[in-house]
Amino acid sequence: MCGIVAYVGPKQAYPILIKGLRRLEYRGYDSAGICMLNDVLNIYKCRGKVADLEEFVKDKHLTGTIGMAHTRWATHGEPNVVNAHPHFSENKSVAIIHNGIIENYASLRSELINRGYHFSSDTDTEVLVHLIEDILIHEKVPLEEAVRIALNQVIGAYAIVVLSKKSPDKIIAARKGSPLVVGIGKEEFFVASDATPIIEYTNNVVFLNDGEIAIIKRNKMLRIKTVGNKEETPYIQKLELSLSAIEKGGYDHFMLKEIFEQPRSIRDSMRGRLHMDQGLVTLGGIRDYEQKLLNAKRIIISACGTSWHAGLVGEYLLEDLARIPVEVEYSSEFRYRNPVLSEDDVVIVISQSGETADTLAAIELAKAKGATVLGICNVVGSSIARATDGGVYTHAGPEIGVASTKAFTAQVAVLTLLALLLAQRKGTIPVSRFRTILGELNNIPVKVEQVLKLNNQVKEIANLYKDVTNSLYLGRGYNFPVALEGALKLKEISYIHAEGYPAAEMKHGPIALIDEQMPVIVIATRKGSYEKVISNIQEVKARKGKIIAIINEGDVAVKKLADQYIEIPETEEMLVPMLATVPLQLLSYYIAVIRGCNVDQPRNLAKSVTVE
Repeated sequence: MCGIVAYVGPKQAYPILIKGLRRLEYRGYDSAGICMLNDVLNIYKCRGKVADLEEFVKDKHLTGTIGMAHTRWATHGEPNVVNAHPHFSENKSVAIIHNGIIENYASLRSELINRGYHFSSDTDTEVLVHLIEDILIHEKVPLEEAVRIALNQVIGAYAIVVLSKKSPDKIIAARKGSPLVVGIGKEEFFVASDATPIIEYTNNVVFLNDGEIAIIKRNKMLRIKTVGNKEETPYIQKLELSLSAIEKGGYDHFMLKEIFEQPRSIRDSMRGRLHMDQGLVTLGGIRDYEQKLLNAKRIIISACGTSWHAGLVGEYLLEDLARIPVEVEYSSEFRYRNPVLSEDDVVIVISQSGETADTLAAIELAKAKGATVLGICNVVGSSIARATDGGVYTHAGPEIGVASTKAFTAQVAVLTLLALLLAQRKGTIPVSRFRTILGELNNIPVKVEQVLKLNNQVKEIANLYKDVTNSLYLGRGYNFPVALEGALKLKEISYIHAEGYPAAEMKHGPIALIDEQMPVIVIATRKGSYEKVISNIQEVKARKGKIIAIINEGDVAVKKLADQYIEIPETEEMLVPMLATVPLQLLSYYIAVIRGCNVDQPRNLAKSVTVE
């Protein structure tokens, strides 16, 4: 949520900033703005897209080698020009951009109004820039010290960049609860919400930790201090990210590219971990915690959105194969409950970005109660990767489309490896069964390639259902989370209401909705409760509902009942989610495209939910 980019160096800043904003568009936003520092602070902002900002500033004063830019996802105050970032201080000598929420903004605002400050916006951010100016005026301290003092008065989450016309060669950046990365180039520095705007210029970065302030001066070394005034040594990391990985590569949308990348992303997530020749699974990132997992009284999986659906598949896998009790929790609920946790519990958190605010809070809660916390995430060096005791990277590669696709299948692949590893160590499945599943898992990327060849068939089905207003997704067992994920994809990008249900639960309410206008998408593969699912399909047909079925190649019974069907290769029941999800992703994608929706940037959504 929200995008931040800043630059100081020998080059003109505007082209770098505007390109950076375009690279951050996937995060979700409703307005955009830019600040150039050249003797004075020039701020330009507008409601809408980055393209609207580019059009607006065509005739504006944009020269300068230091500046910052922002895309805003509205929290406090409606999306409009006034509430867009950057924000000025009272005397227009200081400017700020901010991602996060200042929880005590109301009391700070009242205090500042009493001191004579005026507010032009409804945002919580404007409070912080006035507070910084007030400290500069009354305490006569450097900009970085004014920011540090101000942040000690703030309650909440933030990633900020601050510029002052009295410090024309200095950028101050800070974070708590919202991601921020500093790129170190040759005599130049970059600041951004994530690495995508930086990678074109440098792969040397410093990921700021919570409570850290970066003091960036032109032609000087980067300094880092804490809000508690402790000097820290910057830890420089090399990014393993290429520019081509964050570009569309000839596809119409990032989402379509990422759907078609799944054979590779699943393969990469298993590379070096699945050893067919040895009949072995290894996960180096949790090696020190294997015994803890094996002895765990239970495993709690905590996640949000699509990652939560992957966690549900993980519950089935871990209980089925390793015989360990598992609970799956929404991070947003888990963090506000008083969960019963002990040192015998293992909490596994799942996040594509590694920056999900609710999941980070769940980690903090779990660790405070003595539980071991392991992570499954995609972004190397992310906050979750640093906050957990150990974990596994999915290696799916950058996912730019807001609607998560390849991250889901990569997460399920890693969870499958984890369940198999624990099952082998515990001896809860026979060796022959272990080898069979391992072989099938090894073949999943090839089978996903086969499913992707159905692209044109799925597009034809999408044309038939592009105008529906509601739909129902049904699955049983391992396919129930697939139904939930399929429904979420349709809602996210096409704005069609959809719900996922266990097929047997249809009779407990949703069946009342079914008529000739209601498409019902059923995952009806032969493994699992096949005959029961056929009965559920017949119940839908008896009420004139339309059936779109995901079936196995060669199926006869469901094919006769379905209005449309998509055939996927046969595999082990527990591996079906990685195949059955793919046509549902394609179906959602093509329905959204036909309806003229913004597939990569659906309304009101953000890729990385970094605020509560």
